[in-house]
Amino acid sequence: MTTTDLSHPSIELTKSLIARPSVTPDDHGCQQIMSKRLQSLGFHCEQLDRGGVENLWATWGDSGPMLVFAGHTDVVPTGPIEHWDSDPFDPVVRGDCLFGRGAADMKSSLAAMIVATERLFTESPPSGGRIGFLITSDEEGPADHGTQYVVEELQQRGVDIAWCIVGEPSSNEILGDTIKNGRRGSINARLVIKGKQGHVAYPHLADNPMHRAFAALDALTKVAWDQGNDHFDATSLQFSNIQSGTGASNVIPGELVADFNLRFSTEITAEQIKERCERLLSEHDIDFDISWRLSGNPFLTKPSALVSACQESILEHTGVTTQLSTGGGTSDGRFIATMGCQIIELGVVNRSIHQRNEHVLVSDIPRLTAIYQGVLQRLFCD
Repeated sequence: MTTTDLSHPSIELTKSLIARPSVTPDDHGCQQIMSKRLQSLGFHCEQLDRGGVENLWATWGDSGPMLVFAGHTDVVPTGPIEHWDSDPFDPVVRGDCLFGRGAADMKSSLAAMIVATERLFTESPPSGGRIGFLITSDEEGPADHGTQYVVEELQQRGVDIAWCIVGEPSSNEILGDTIKNGRRGSINARLVIKGKQGHVAYPHLADNPMHRAFAALDALTKVAWDQGNDHFDATSLQFSNIQSGTGASNVIPGELVADFNLRFSTEITAEQIKERCERLLSEHDIDFDISWRLSGNPFLTKPSALVSACQESILEHTGVTTQLSTGGGTSDGRFIATMGCQIIELGVVNRSIHQRNEHVLVSDIPRLTAIYQGVLQRLFCD
């Protein structure tokens, strides 16, 4: 049973946010809770909403370098509630953990950000600099009208950001053991290989796209795109869906549709990937169309003031020596990185995210709050 003080303000705020069923893209009042607390500290808060998505942009300070806390209030669907041990939107502490949808991804981080800022202003108010919050309700969904839109708006305004902390659950085993200082790029493709439908007993009157596709698809899986580098693993391609056929056993299909994704390093560009894929496919005896969707380019923050502040604060409050990583999927950091700022992802353990019975170690919430406050102090008060 946990001995952590459950009345700690960041735990209470985490519970309040979990209790809001903010299934993407519904914010369900989470940003109103955050905005009210930030306004009481003197933040200017505005809603940059678009397309049914709520986006909070809150700022404090008039000059000096800006640190932005970034995150999302939306959560993934719960799946069948009866498969959970308790209501996913009724936050409950069992043993040492707080359970509920969004507990780890990422309402505990949002609560820690707010409370850390409140405590900074109470205990050691910064004499300069600027602090911002960029919070969206469209990270778990298409992400078209969330952080990407807000970043475009801020760039049009000429807003300059020096540092950004994204509250994604970055830790692997214990709080602070890993922070993300970059992410691989992600590009998706839909490949349509065309044939001619016909009867399996008369193959000479048809053209089977599956037979033509096998060699081409196999060739794509065997490409050595690059070797990676000191910061990124080698680029990799994975097929996610292959569909063909009518469902009948006596019909040769008329086309094959294959979806695949590449997670790519800074050693190759999206345009180079497209060109190389299309050139390889053209070398095979197939009639094809291919469409592309770029989810985000790779980004990297090398050792810097922000990285040092995070590592030092984690060591102070947990005793953990932090490792830097660029692994995992994508995050909204890919949009913010286009502003040219130093950016890292720092949050709780990611072991239960998107799963039933999602949870976070209760004691990690106050510790993460202290870590965030320590980062603010190092950047603005030292």
